[in-house]
Order: sequence, then C-alpha cells, then structure tokens
Amino acid sequence: MILSWFDAGEAKKFGESLARFFIASMPAGAHVGEKAFEQKAVKVLGQMASQVAHFKQGHKLNTYKKAQLGNAFTWTLKDANISSEYSDKLTEWLMLQVGQ
Repeated sequence: MILSWFDAGEAKKFGESLARFFIASMPAGAHVGEKAFEQKAVKVLGQMASQVAHFKQGHKLNTYKKAQLGNAFTWTLKDANISSEYSDKLTEWLMLQVGQ
C-alpha cells in the first residue's frame, strides 16, 4: 500500500499527454500575446480543465503524484520549445486545476 503512494506513472503520462494536447491544439506560428493565440488558448484551457476533472475522478492524486504530473507537463512543454516563462504559467494553471 505504501508503494502505491509513490506510483506516479499514470500521473506522469497524463501530464505529458496534456502538454502534447496543448501543443497540438495551438495554431502554428502564433505567438504569446497575439489576439488569435490568446483566444485559442482560452478555448484549449477549457478543454484541458475538463480532461483534468475527468482524470481526477478516476485517480487519487497525492502530493507526490501531483508534483510528478506537473513536472512531466512542464518538461514536455519546454522540450517543445515553449518558453520557460509561459510553460511555468501553464503549469501553475494546471496545479490550480489539480488542487481543486
């Protein structure tokens, strides 16, 4: 039972898939601060919030698993050349969603 507390594999996979969803959903060539980017980001974040709520229903997320989910999300964004500043903002948003 104690070992299941540290089993964050599904949380990591979800964090990575959520980041890939964000990357794939955003318009190519759009930049942070542009009106089209911001409008699309609001829509995509709404869809992501639904995914997070659904994931939380089926998975018990302790502090460790939440941290692993956030870390996987952040690094997937950064590996896709999303700026550190913007990926940190997105991760902060995600952690607020996960914590609710």
